[in-house]
Amino acid sequence: MTQPIDPFLTSNVPGIGGQIRTVPEDFQVEERPLYLPCGEGEHLYIAITKRGLSTPDLVRRLSSTLGVKAQAIGVAGLKDSRAVTTQMVSLQGVTPEQVSGLKADDTLQKVQILGRHRNRLRTGHHAGNRFRLVIRNVADHARETVPAVLQQLSARGVPNYFGPQRQGKTGDNYQIGAALLHDAPRREKMNRSQRIWYLNTYQSFLFNRILARRINQIDRLFVGDWAIKSDNGACFLVEDAEKEQPRADRFEISPTGILFGSRVSWASGQPGQIEETVIAEAGTTKDTLVASAKACGFRGERRALRIPLAELEWSLSGDVLTLSFSLPPGAYATSVLRELMKVSPMKP
Repeated sequence: MTQPIDPFLTSNVPGIGGQIRTVPEDFQVEERPLYLPCGEGEHLYIAITKRGLSTPDLVRRLSSTLGVKAQAIGVAGLKDSRAVTTQMVSLQGVTPEQVSGLKADDTLQKVQILGRHRNRLRTGHHAGNRFRLVIRNVADHARETVPAVLQQLSARGVPNYFGPQRQGKTGDNYQIGAALLHDAPRREKMNRSQRIWYLNTYQSFLFNRILARRINQIDRLFVGDWAIKSDNGACFLVEDAEKEQPRADRFEISPTGILFGSRVSWASGQPGQIEETVIAEAGTTKDTLVASAKACGFRGERRALRIPLAELEWSLSGDVLTLSFSLPPGAYATSVLRELMKVSPMKP
């Protein structure tokens, strides 16, 4: 299996091209906290602004400098290294005095102590991210095409593709995940986190194929869809699509695609036929996916086919586009960039 190019929602509008990440300051991310520390507990919450430093590298640096195990350090999300990013970190058994000893430098630019909390910060415990992105050397027609693309994305939603970074530098992590489905001895040689990581990449590959099939209908509901509520993430089966469509038009709910697992529900009707066609083309079956998920211990979930583009601002100065927006947790800024640029936003 070769990984196909995911289709664009705004394929009727030409891309502006350009370059991103010319310098780390061109890609700025601020994590939005889901909650603030309550003021007591064994976990010290801090906010860190870093430049050119990935989240795993940050955890290793804090572990070494503060003399604590990596397991005592909690983060809500993984942030890019080729960027300037601000995120919250929890530190178990660390004092404010120890944190005050952290020296600011070119990579660790700012450290702010927020307070104590009872629980460790865990993956997904944030309200989303605010992005400020710069695209340089854009096409001459950008002044006309940028608003055309952004209008469509604002009205219909941003295609919620998993970004290419999940598939690694060679783009084939999902192939390892696919092989693991049928190779129990190989699975058993891996530790649980590694095994699930590769299977997750296969989940994301299949999800992207489902989304690609529905790219022109990401804002439309069908009977048999599982719709997700924007306010709380709960899913329900769509039995009357005509009745539910106005809620989708208001972005209160959205159709979903499956991330296969041992407990997650598959769609039925027309959406179900798309899901079954995609997995058949990938050379597998529902039974195989469910059995492998049971063996590996993950339940699966439904993921929205689209995401809202919130707090949008943009300006164009010559051939430099500056773009600011907010996305919910688990969404990729590259999903917005690729619609504008019509090229891979992963290239430096």
